Amino acid sequence: MGQPVVHFEVIGKDPVSLRGFFNELFGWECDTSGTVAEAVSEPSNYGFIERLTTSDGSGIPGGIGGGEGYEHHVVFYVGVADVEIALQKAEGLGGQRQMGPATAPNGLVVGHFTDPEGNLIGLASVT
Repeated sequence: MGQPVVHFEVIGKDPVSLRGFFNELFGWECDTSGTVAEAVSEPSNYGFIERLTTSDGSGIPGGIGGGEGYEHHVVFYVGVADVEIALQKAEGLGGQRQMGPATAPNGLVVGHFTDPEGNLIGLASVT
């Protein structure tokens, strides 16, 4: 079985407005009391979205953050046992490391790479 998608993010220069936009559009409510790795977002300006589930119980948690110094993008995170090893494997297959590994205050380790077509993909440690 392959590795699952475990998280998604929307990052932009004005995370407060982005959170308001997605709240109005989809009803997504964000909890900004947690923090993330500074490489991902301004730590105090990131809103976690609880796993929104469908009638069959499926769904993926996410977050909306960023800040003035962050480039806008949308990314999904694949759960891996070791972010550094997965980044090295991606590089060996023609991908390019963009960030990480970086450790969030809660101990979560994340990384980003681009695939051979330039798409941004995230990795998150799962244990």
